[in-house]
Amino acid sequence: MTTEAQATRLPPPEPVDVGRSSLLLDFDGTLVSLQDDPHAVVVDAGLAGLLTRLAARFDGRVAIVSGRSLADLDRLLGPVGRLLALSGSHGCEHRWEGVDARPVRPPTLEIAAARMERFASLHPGVLLERKSFGVGLHYRRAPEHEDAAIALAQGIAAETGLAYQPGNRMAEVRVPGSDKGVAVSLLMQHAPMAGTIPIFLGDDETDEPGLAAAVALGGMAVAVGTRRSASARHALADVEAVRGWLKELCL
Repeated sequence: MTTEAQATRLPPPEPVDVGRSSLLLDFDGTLVSLQDDPHAVVVDAGLAGLLTRLAARFDGRVAIVSGRSLADLDRLLGPVGRLLALSGSHGCEHRWEGVDARPVRPPTLEIAAARMERFASLHPGVLLERKSFGVGLHYRRAPEHEDAAIALAQGIAAETGLAYQPGNRMAEVRVPGSDKGVAVSLLMQHAPMAGTIPIFLGDDETDEPGLAAAVALGGMAVAVGTRRSASARHALADVEAVRGWLKELCL
């Protein structure tokens, strides 16, 4: 596994054969900067325009692969979201070519949400995020509650059969059986991505399965920031560097 120091020395992405490649992008921390409150994130006009150009340049072979729900991605992306393939909720729900696919929401998520909501109400600075197929506690504003938030999420997962999902300053429980690696593999089986080379960009631990899947499929894994990665052999420093590199692909 690369160390954090090594990650900062990874080379930038290799030249891309746009006509033979598909682009799969994490959202938070990759396309937009992380916020203390995930609901405060905004897709600016520059990013919306960039994604529109990328969709045209790659002939529709661009996907957002996120832990956010499809509903949240739709809210953030607006009309440009319909130009992209979307995978939300850590690979639990998908949309490609206008077709939606998602599992049944289990009732155990409501039990988890109630317990985590009580925790958030008793721990100032901790924010609750409800998703279509998961629920998370964000403790970026209150790092002193990290251990307790993680312990609660892990306990709920063990009791309910939900999956525990660590994140960047958050602890989440979600529907089991999927991750961003599953999402990448699934998207790459469908037209127009089938038969092309996957390029996956991601910044945190939840992206590692997606990075690994891209490599396993003969593609390129690009770590964003200095996060340790077992799979990435290329890196971009931050969101600004990601956007700059994506702009170059549009030329």
